[in-house]
Amino acid sequence: MRGWDPVARPVGIDVAADAPAAVRDASVVLSVNAASVAAAAANGVAGALHADAVYADLNTAAPGLKRELASALPVRFADVALMGTVPATGVRTPSLVSGAGAERFAELFAPLGMPIEVVGEAPGDAAALKLLRSVFMKGLAAAAIESLEAAEAAGAHERIRAEIAGVIGEPLLVRLLEGSAVHAARRVEEMQAAVAYLEELGVAPRVAAAAAEWLSALES
Repeated sequence: MRGWDPVARPVGIDVAADAPAAVRDASVVLSVNAASVAAAAANGVAGALHADAVYADLNTAAPGLKRELASALPVRFADVALMGTVPATGVRTPSLVSGAGAERFAELFAPLGMPIEVVGEAPGDAAALKLLRSVFMKGLAAAAIESLEAAEAAGAHERIRAEIAGVIGEPLLVRLLEGSAVHAARRVEEMQAAVAYLEELGVAPRVAAAAAEWLSALES
């Protein structure tokens, strides 16, 4: 395993001199960064990819961006949507995968313990399903945050928190509150992608847009 990060030093793997060196001769390449730089990351290594490699983009992005990445790369592309909390489950995080490289990705990672469901042949199919789920999950987080902020102002924080926890469970409530604060920047991009996808579908993104606004406020 080789890795490269322009900001941080990857732990537990060989660190390459640059991105092209990291992907050279690799059978599978994982792009794990942010949707805003996914295209730049792909374009930066396209010329160094082995002809038989699978390029897997694990970033939460709009289906359109996944299709653009697949078209820009000279190898099989796997659109991977991570459907759980990676720090908690690691390689065992459930994933949806689509695209020409989906089956090969599943062949490589399922034996390592990753629960994988191949959901389509087209890049963007996996991303679309995740974004539809994100409208609910991040919308739920935004509703909890807003409710508790108002409860704090009204002097009823503990009571309302207990009532919310009674409905969705304390572990999920903690995950929504703490995860939203820690990962606000990444989730803003996720919900902006959800807004774009809903608009593409002709659905008014009222909840998705509100969730993006709340996450943006947490980021600042």
